[in-house]
Amino acid sequence: MLAREIAEEYPIVDVDSDALEAARIMAERGLPGIVVCHGSPPRPVAVLPGARVIGAIIPRYVQDDPSLARVLDERDAETSLRQLRGRTVRDLLDEHREEIPVADGGDQVMEIAALMARLRTPLVAVVEGEELLGVITVARLLELILPPA
Repeated sequence: MLAREIAEEYPIVDVDSDALEAARIMAERGLPGIVVCHGSPPRPVAVLPGARVIGAIIPRYVQDDPSLARVLDERDAETSLRQLRGRTVRDLLDEHREEIPVADGGDQVMEIAALMARLRTPLVAVVEGEELLGVITVARLLELILPPA
């Protein structure tokens, strides 16, 4: 099967979109991450994993010493959410990313799987020419490569 045949519609955000809004989209739709695009037509520039959003919310000192998380409560979580206010998706992206998780419409399933594994990404954008065809999620990919139960 080819990437163009299995790509699905998926929400995208622009690099200059509000980071809190991107987080809300992920939360409301149960997404592991979101494709970040720029320009017109939209061209994928990155995948923003949910873990990166969580990393922007949780204070660094708690990440460095997870035992401190035991003393935090919901009010602290709300306060931590303020870390996203006024920030853009661009602010959350890894500035050292070298490769964008993008597959060509003609790529085969195992090529996509290799890309996901190498980049440790839950999503791959599928592009053909200048057109963003959709996204392939790790869940969809596993459906295709796992034998029936």
